[in-house]
Amino acid sequence: MNWTLYVLTDAGLSRGRSHLQVVRAAIEGGATAIQYREKQASTRCQLEEALALRRLTREAGVPFIVNDRLDVALAAEADGLHVGQDDLPATIARRWMGRDKILGVSATNLQEALQAEQDGADYLGAGPVFATPTKADAAPPMGVEGLAEICRRVSIPVVAIGGINAENAAAVIKAGADGVAVISAVVAAPDVAAAARHLREVIAAVRA
Repeated sequence: MNWTLYVLTDAGLSRGRSHLQVVRAAIEGGATAIQYREKQASTRCQLEEALALRRLTREAGVPFIVNDRLDVALAAEADGLHVGQDDLPATIARRWMGRDKILGVSATNLQEALQAEQDGADYLGAGPVFATPTKADAAPPMGVEGLAEICRRVSIPVVAIGGINAENAAAVIKAGADGVAVISAVVAAPDVAAAARHLREVIAAVRA
């Protein structure tokens, strides 16, 4: 899995563009993983959107993860599911998803990170690293130091999330993250593809 640039959808930030339009442009710009994140739409609508994104990501060869909704992930034949600390427990999600699917778990601190790894997570969404307006009930920012500690202590990939943009992505990668997960930095950009491409360039420069 290439976790370098993990883009999450957000209808409220997409400037009136559909999830499909945003994701297509993000992939064009270099997104290496896509997460369908939709909190407001009906289940039927979520399934229709997930199925459309599944077709697009499959054609592009990009992993497709569904946030929170196990039923939608299974029905759309997504590559995996991502759950938060208040969502379906990772152990139960793993049981229903099977070993062949990707399971991601959010971790806001080291204890949650270690527990998620023990519960069978394939990767962690660690954050928020910085303050973020995208998630109203987000935990306090862990900072680059908190992220670095998680990266040192777990053996599964760590994807940093929360307030990450082209200005601070380099620091996150230097802290040990396997990739960055972004929402507003790409989804809300006037030119989605260009924003994704710039983030890829920033990360590539750190890794060079």
